[in-house]
Amino acid sequence: MCDMPSGESTQASDHEPELVRPTQEDRVAAAGSELIGGPLGRRGLTGTSWWSPVRVIALVAIGMFALGLVQKAPCYNGGWFFGAGSQYTHACYSDIPHLYQGRGFADGLVPYFDKLPGDMQYLEYPVLTGVFMEVAAWLTPGSGSLQDQAQWYWMANAGMLMACAAVIAVCVTRTHARRPWDALLVALAPAFALTATINWDLLAVALTAAAMLMWSRGRSLAFGVLLGLATAAKLYPVLLLGPLLVLCWRAGRWREYGKALGGAVVAWAVVNVPVMLFAFEGWSKFYTFSQERGVDFGSFWLIMAQNSSDPLSTETVNTFATLLMLLCCAGVAVLALTAPRRPRFAQLAFLIVAAFILTNKVYSPQYVLWLVPLAALARPKWRDFLVWQACEVAYFLGIWMYLAYTTSGDAHKGLPTDGYHWAIALHLLGTLYLCVMVVRDILMPERDPVRRSGEDDPSGGVLDGAEDVFVLGPAARPARHAVHFEGPRVKWGTTGATGSSL
Repeated sequence: MCDMPSGESTQASDHEPELVRPTQEDRVAAAGSELIGGPLGRRGLTGTSWWSPVRVIALVAIGMFALGLVQKAPCYNGGWFFGAGSQYTHACYSDIPHLYQGRGFADGLVPYFDKLPGDMQYLEYPVLTGVFMEVAAWLTPGSGSLQDQAQWYWMANAGMLMACAAVIAVCVTRTHARRPWDALLVALAPAFALTATINWDLLAVALTAAAMLMWSRGRSLAFGVLLGLATAAKLYPVLLLGPLLVLCWRAGRWREYGKALGGAVVAWAVVNVPVMLFAFEGWSKFYTFSQERGVDFGSFWLIMAQNSSDPLSTETVNTFATLLMLLCCAGVAVLALTAPRRPRFAQLAFLIVAAFILTNKVYSPQYVLWLVPLAALARPKWRDFLVWQACEVAYFLGIWMYLAYTTSGDAHKGLPTDGYHWAIALHLLGTLYLCVMVVRDILMPERDPVRRSGEDDPSGGVLDGAEDVFVLGPAARPARHAVHFEGPRVKWGTTGATGSSL
């Protein structure tokens, strides 16, 4: 007599979503999988062993992070402390050991409250990042030489940042329930590993990734709290409230947006207000420094300044950069309200952060970390992701070779100014390329890798499958798709349901 499945097991299997395997829909992913035995078959039992997607991806992310630490090894015992040029020629520079003494942590000074010797009178980082830096200082032994302490400080920060990297991998894996393997884009991103320990950006990136996960689960208040904390660590996460406003406007989800906004404001205030009240001058240093900082590495503004006999003043650049960013915001809003289908939240989040990076007067190499998780959610296509990553790795090498050139005196070892300009252009073009691909997916949803599998907006939370209530332009009329497409369609108002093929 055959064993019949129990009602409990049948019900559980009916509710488990079928996972989308990139190796079955992405030729580059399929080709790359040959290194580990080829694409996973349809009958592969990924959910019945300890090796679930989230565990595999978290371990891969930690492994890549460890490789990034190894890449910094030439500086650990030398470049950070002896012969400044070697940290550039080996491309292993990090702010962390330099700021251990430079920002008073070696002397036990309290960030924002105690003045620093030298030109930078106070710590120029947001409050939550300052707390992160201070915790690492508490974990650093106070004995030994200054070099020993700086090495311990870097290792303490590296351990905490590794935890942030694991959080990012787990959150991106779980944000799109049916597409966990897309998070391998984050875990294997070479620019992610190379830049993870240059600065403290991973803290804000981890909080932002956690916020995106909460929004995808419909927990708008938790999203707001986490995004407010992320903004207390770095300024860029607040930009996500802009596209979310437009999407909630189109879907009429004002209550959820209000909860998200309120949670963000309260969380940011809880971190910042105490420091504002008792050490306003130190607290405001981040904002005044950002305003007064001149044109710096990685921006097209630097190319213009270095090729001009009369470069623009800092105030003028601030004004033009702000205007350009506002134009980009307006463009994203128009795109969101006029697209044939409401764009996915991750798509607009990626575009708005990319716009900030492209128009800003400075682009530090670690800023790529801001975009990596958003890119994996917005455009989970291996070819396009790797093209962009190649451009970012080229820029990563370019800036260090340029600094090696400028610090080598008459020897001129490294990349001259013109070569560095080409590296900047490559970074800009790579980011623009990925933006164009995301915009194309928005205008032609049938080309969106996520929506081709029959979903609407798996990272959209309450927006997923919601009806439109406010639409502008041709989108207000029945959608007419630009190309013929045969495949599943999502019906508005039904989450994850499929309609008839075209």
